[in-house]
Amino acid sequence: MAIPAASAAAKAKATSSSSMASTIRAYSLPLILFIVAMYFQLSVIPKSFPPSHYAVLGLRSQSSIEEVKEAYDNVSSTWNSEAQATDSLEFIKIRYAYELLTNPSWKRNYDIFGFEEQIDVIEKLKKQYAGESFSRIDLPLLESAASDSEDHNLPVITSKDFQTMFQDNKPWLIQLCSFGSKSCDQFSHAWKRIAGFLDGVAKAAQVDLEDIRLATYLADKKPTGQPFFRNSLPSFVAFPQGCKSAKCIIRYEGDPSIDSVTDWFATTILSLPRILYYSKESLGEKFLAKVSLHKVKVIFFSKTGERAAPIVRQAAKSYWAHASFAFVLWREEESSFWFNSFEVESAPAIVFLKDPGVKPVVYHGSFSNSRLLDIIEQNKEQELPQLRSTTSMQLGCDAQGYSRAGYDTVTWYCAVVAGRHSPQLSQMRRTLRRVQETLLNEVESIPADEEQTAPAAHALQSKRLTFAWLDGEAQKKYCLFFLQSETSYETCGSRTDMTNVPKLFIIRYKRNVTEESEKPEGKPKSIWDSLQDQELDPAAQLVAKYNGSDEIPEITKWISQIIKDGDARDLPHYRTRTPQLVPDDSEPIWSSSVQRIPSTNTIKQSIIGILRGVYDRMEDPRIGPILLLAALMSFGNIWLRRSQATPLSNQPNSKNSSSRRRRDRSGAASTQDLPPSITDMEPRDSYEMPLSGSDSDQ
Repeated sequence: MAIPAASAAAKAKATSSSSMASTIRAYSLPLILFIVAMYFQLSVIPKSFPPSHYAVLGLRSQSSIEEVKEAYDNVSSTWNSEAQATDSLEFIKIRYAYELLTNPSWKRNYDIFGFEEQIDVIEKLKKQYAGESFSRIDLPLLESAASDSEDHNLPVITSKDFQTMFQDNKPWLIQLCSFGSKSCDQFSHAWKRIAGFLDGVAKAAQVDLEDIRLATYLADKKPTGQPFFRNSLPSFVAFPQGCKSAKCIIRYEGDPSIDSVTDWFATTILSLPRILYYSKESLGEKFLAKVSLHKVKVIFFSKTGERAAPIVRQAAKSYWAHASFAFVLWREEESSFWFNSFEVESAPAIVFLKDPGVKPVVYHGSFSNSRLLDIIEQNKEQELPQLRSTTSMQLGCDAQGYSRAGYDTVTWYCAVVAGRHSPQLSQMRRTLRRVQETLLNEVESIPADEEQTAPAAHALQSKRLTFAWLDGEAQKKYCLFFLQSETSYETCGSRTDMTNVPKLFIIRYKRNVTEESEKPEGKPKSIWDSLQDQELDPAAQLVAKYNGSDEIPEITKWISQIIKDGDARDLPHYRTRTPQLVPDDSEPIWSSSVQRIPSTNTIKQSIIGILRGVYDRMEDPRIGPILLLAALMSFGNIWLRRSQATPLSNQPNSKNSSSRRRRDRSGAASTQDLPPSITDMEPRDSYEMPLSGSDSDQ
């Protein structure tokens, strides 16, 4: 009998443990909610809401300065200079509260925004004077801002100005600060430089916390609605172009430095490209060798290593079709290298590298924004421009357009050297550029008896003659159209061998003034006439190819002879349809990629924003009671369901009998409606029918 008893005890123990485990699993959710609620109430909330400095003095929140002084006098009157050393800790708290709450600016910032920039003083002094008498503590504990009136000459926005500041639709950078704040006072000179960098591309202004209405509107908000400054003061907010309310502003979350704030605003708000820094070793390989040949290379030499100012980045975006920009950090030990390479003597300096073989254009010194833009505008083009889809109209080398001399010019010329990228093409470009310089210099110095180069010189002076070069590889169809010969593939199209032969040709454009004046203004007679007009270029074109030597005088005389014959001789007016120049990218790589691929900074900011929102919610004092209420409701719901399920499980027989009774009732009800059958009972009017051929009839 002992074995069955032990088995029963073990079975009962197993049943009890399984019941306990089942109970724990059932109540796990309310238990977790209760633990989290207690953690919030006992740990998170006290850290998020430390004791008020008013409570140190025994006052209610936001008491007046007079009440603070009176409370401090009452407390200090009880102090004894011979007090124990442990009193120094209490003295530091009381003295800190007194100095904070008797300064009007500090008190306002603390009462409304919960901001106290020198809170670390308490912990610092506690460690410094631990175990010493409070009489040894140096007063005052807090440092006031040594503000200078000149530091606040920058624009200050008030609530009255806020509605009118967006009339010009320019982006804005706003600095939220307090003129009584030590950190804002220290940053004032840096803010001047930031505002100077933004001059010309955006507007900058300050908002003082004294304007409580506007400062509260622009400040961050806690879940409870209290305004605050996440990264202390100064705080920066930006209004992108078209933004006119706090719903679309973007806040700066980084460290307050000139370089960081300026780069953030230029990149995030203005969508300007970054300009990279290159070293002596990487400049040639990663910049000069990769920039398109038609672009001017602009190199800035800087002593500080700061990122490019927004005005420079704006210029890089505006002039991307003409120039590429780079920065170089100036080092004295490399000065001789830069002087030998680009004739740069010192920094800051700007270097413009144009055509191959052209002397670099160097500007030394610092420049204002307007002067900088003027310099870039003057040097944005190469000495010998490239014939491209974006420059053909401007150069006057397009039969669809007009001459550079104006709409009234009937005949004009375009001298073009075409070829694939090679040393031969660079040499021919230098030769054609020298021809252009020779003609420019001879405009006023040509003798009366010298007629060989006069037509070309005068045509160049009157803007009827343009010099350009053509990329024969990129513009294959256009190049073959004008150089129709057996050797054209040595100049045009993809490179098939090492042969590269650049060719010089000149195009004469001529408009038929008589045909244009007699052309009816009404509708065309037929569809064929309209299609024919659309297919032909307005100006006739004749091409002359040069087959002489590379000597400058010979090329100059040839061009002058072509112009002389083109102006004097009545050549046939031959109109055709010129192949279109292959268009360049409509936008730079850095712009198109930004539209297709999310920026790393954008993704990072989104993640930081989500984490910041979670962190802010953790400081909400309502979270603890809500979690506790959820734990109680979950506990009650689970207990109610478990208590209702227990009686039913203990009465299985009653459940089975009731189900059998329901089945019997349903079966009885189903048979009551059936029609009578001959097997049930005999009807009253029934009788037995005799059958023929039966035994009774015999």
